Amino acid sequence: MALFIMDIWALVLWPDHSREELAKEFDRIIDTPKEIGFICKKNGTALGFIIMSLRFGHITGATSMPVGYVEGIYVKEDHRKLGVARRLYDVGEQWVKNNGCTQIGSDTWDWNDDSIVFHEKLGYKKVCMLVCFIKNMDETKSNVVQKSGIAS
Repeated sequence: MALFIMDIWALVLWPDHSREELAKEFDRIIDTPKEIGFICKKNGTALGFIIMSLRFGHITGATSMPVGYVEGIYVKEDHRKLGVARRLYDVGEQWVKNNGCTQIGSDTWDWNDDSIVFHEKLGYKKVCMLVCFIKNMDETKSNVVQKSGIAS
């Protein structure tokens, strides 16, 4: 039941994925020691979840490895601003500390003001603002002319 709730709520966080994709991802998380999910319940009712990971590659702003990472956190709207997210975060932070991390990272969209405020209240500092680009190469005519095997 808990994973069912997580994959339904996760659609709010990751709407570009199908419920089936998210369910498979949660099954994978259960089977790896580098990721974990926690659910907050009150009187048997799930209120929210957090997914944490240990990252070993480049994390912008990090100076140590591994780095704990908040992959996602969600709290039902009617339970927000009641400390649920903070409690989930505290449990997640303890898990990454127990796994040898001295830093924890996270990210959010620049338009997600509530998330930005939440992170700042937890003591996070903005490291950078990322701008992402994509180019569909098959739709763009190349101006590069090949001469003798050298592009000019």
